[in-house]
Amino acid sequence: MFFCAISGEVPQDPVVSAKSGHVYERRLIQKYINDNGTDPVTGEKLEESDLIAVKASPNAAPPRAPAQTSIPALLQTLQNEWDALVLETFALKQQYNATRQELSYSLYAQDAATRVVARLMKERDAAREALASVQASMGIAPSAGLGGDVEMSGEDEATGGLPAAIVSQIDETHQTLSAARKKRKAPANYVTPAEVKTFKAKHTIPSLHSASPAGITSLAVSRADPSHFLTGGNDKIVQLYDRTTDKVLATLKGHTKKINHVAFREKDGEPTLLLSGGADKIVKIWSHDGASGEYLPKHTIRTHKGEITGLVVHPTSTILALCSHDKSYSLHDLTNYKQVFLSAPADEPLTSLSVHPDGMLLALGTPASTIQIYDIRSGGIAATLTPERSTPFTVHTTSFSENGYHLLAPDSLSSMAIWDLRKPKIAHSIPLGDDFKINKVSYDYSAQLLGVAGSEGARVYAHKSWEELASFEEGGEVSDLVFGHQGKEIWGISGREVRVWGSDEAMEIA
Repeated sequence: MFFCAISGEVPQDPVVSAKSGHVYERRLIQKYINDNGTDPVTGEKLEESDLIAVKASPNAAPPRAPAQTSIPALLQTLQNEWDALVLETFALKQQYNATRQELSYSLYAQDAATRVVARLMKERDAAREALASVQASMGIAPSAGLGGDVEMSGEDEATGGLPAAIVSQIDETHQTLSAARKKRKAPANYVTPAEVKTFKAKHTIPSLHSASPAGITSLAVSRADPSHFLTGGNDKIVQLYDRTTDKVLATLKGHTKKINHVAFREKDGEPTLLLSGGADKIVKIWSHDGASGEYLPKHTIRTHKGEITGLVVHPTSTILALCSHDKSYSLHDLTNYKQVFLSAPADEPLTSLSVHPDGMLLALGTPASTIQIYDIRSGGIAATLTPERSTPFTVHTTSFSENGYHLLAPDSLSSMAIWDLRKPKIAHSIPLGDDFKINKVSYDYSAQLLGVAGSEGARVYAHKSWEELASFEEGGEVSDLVFGHQGKEIWGISGREVRVWGSDEAMEIA
C-alpha cells in the first residue's frame, strides 16, 4: 500500500515522481508544483509532466467515498481547506528543521569561541607568571600594570580634561590678554575706514601651485614678517612665499589630499612652525631650522578619523586646536607635539573653528546652521548660537572680534551676522545678495573692520555703522581673506592667484 509523501494518507489518485520516486496525492502535488515548482521532499525542480500515474490492480477498489458526498459543495470546500492545512503543516516542518540546524550551528560557534577565549586567557596568565618569575630571578620589581589590562593612551584616547600645566597657561594668558584688551586702542598709524575706501588692486602673485588640480584653498600671512605668506592648494602642497622677492621659499609635501587650512606659529625665542591640515585627516608640522634656513618635517598629527575642517593656533602660542568631520575637536601641545585633549563626539560633524582672542572659548560650526561655543578648559558647551527662521546651511567660517565681544559668522548662505556674545543674540545682519555665497568671514585686529570673501569677490564693512567701505570683484570668486599688517592691506585668494589690495600710500611704501 502506498502513502502520500505530503499528507501521509493512502492516496485516492496516486502519482509517482519520475525524479525522486516518491508517491503523492495528485491534487496535493499539483498545488505544490504550481506554488513552488519543486519536489517537496528533495527540493529538485519538478513539473507536472514528471508525474506518472500509478494504475491500481483491477481486483483492487479505491476506498469508498464518505456518506456525506450527497452534499458535494460542502465536501469540496472542506477538502480544499484540508489540502491547504496539509501543505502549510508540511512547510512548517521544513522551517522547523532549518531553524534547528541554524541553532545547532550557532551553539557550536559559541562553544568554539568560548574555548578559544579560555585558551587565550590561560596563555596570558601563563605568560604573566613566566614574566614575574624572570623579573624575580633578575631582581627587577614587577611593573604596576602587570596584573591588569593594558591602559590605552596616546592620540586615539579621549582625555577626561586638560592637564593642570595647560590650564595654568590658558588662565595666565587669559588674565594678561583680557586686562590689556579692555584698555587697548587701535595701534598708531592703523588704517581708518576712510582709507579703506581708497583701497584698490595693489599686487598679484599669479600661477601659484600646480595647474592640475588647480586652485589655492587656504592662506595665512606672517605677522613677524608681513612679506611672507603661506598657501595650501588642491595639489596637496603647502608653499611659503616671499612677496618682496617674488620667490617660493619652501615647497612642502606630505599630504595625500587637498589642503584645507594653513597657519603660522610665531613665538619669540622659538622656531617658526608652519602648520597645515587637509582632507586626508592629518595635520603636518614643519619647523624652521636656523642652521640650514629650511623648514624640516617635525611631526604629523593623526588624531582625527575625518577630514580636518579647522586649524588655529591658541593665543598662548603653545597650543594647537583642531576640529574634524568626525564630530570631535582636539588640543595639542606644540612644545612636545602631544595631544592634551580630545572631545567626546558631538551630535553633528564640526565644520569650522575659531578661538576667542583671550583664549577661553572655541567657536565650532556645524552643518545644521548652529555654532557651538565651548569652554576650552572644561570642554563643555558654554552657548549655542542658532539663527532664527533660517534655511539649514553649513557654518564653515567664523571669526571673533579682537575685543572679544562679537562673533562674525554666516546666518544664511548669502548673509552674515554679528553675534553679541554678551546677550547672546544677533546684533546685526548684513545681506550680501542672493547670488553671493560666503566662503570666509574675518574681523581685523582693531575690531573696526570686518571682511567677507565669496562667489562675487571680497567686501569690507565698518563695524557698528555697517557701511560697505570697499568691494573687490575684479578677480572673481575669492575663497579666503586675510587682513594684513596694520590693516593697510587686504589679502585674498582667487583661483591660483594671491591678490593684495591697499591704498596708494601703502603702494608707495611697498
